[in-house]
Amino acid sequence: MARIIFDMNVSLDGYVDHDRFEPDAELFRHWIEVVRDGAGSIYGRKLYEIMRYWEQDDPEWSDDLRAFAGVWRAERKWVVSRTLTSVGPGVTLISDGLEPAVRAIRDEVDGEVHVGGPALAGRLTELGLIDEYRLYTHPVVLGQGAPFFTGPRPPLRITAHERIGSAIRMTCVPG
Repeated sequence: MARIIFDMNVSLDGYVDHDRFEPDAELFRHWIEVVRDGAGSIYGRKLYEIMRYWEQDDPEWSDDLRAFAGVWRAERKWVVSRTLTSVGPGVTLISDGLEPAVRAIRDEVDGEVHVGGPALAGRLTELGLIDEYRLYTHPVVLGQGAPFFTGPRPPLRITAHERIGSAIRMTCVPG
């Protein structure tokens, strides 16, 4: 049975924005391992379209960038979208029936399935389908942007915290 995990880089004031800050080298290597060790990722359309960047090959990339691209391409992916009509190779499109589709993933997959995108995570939270939140908090204040949490959440309990590079990962579970 899968555990559904929402984990993203977040500013001190609670926003996610891949264009305004990025992980340092140590945290980036951590993300390579997260993707490599995970059972897959469920993406919202917007984040999936951003992540498709990793489908290309760039001779200028560092070894770490090539490693991330390799594990990202190899991971199992599901994309939730009502507007996309096709997705990349090895990717499953979920165009309707979000709750039954994610419950089936939870029942049929072993390991951690990561959720990409705060809007999708908000919908899954409302359905009671997020098992764990991992906030990778960076020492930057954005003042605006897409919030990590898109609305009120049930009470959360901190179960772990750890410094990884210049960020602090805080793990929380409902209850």
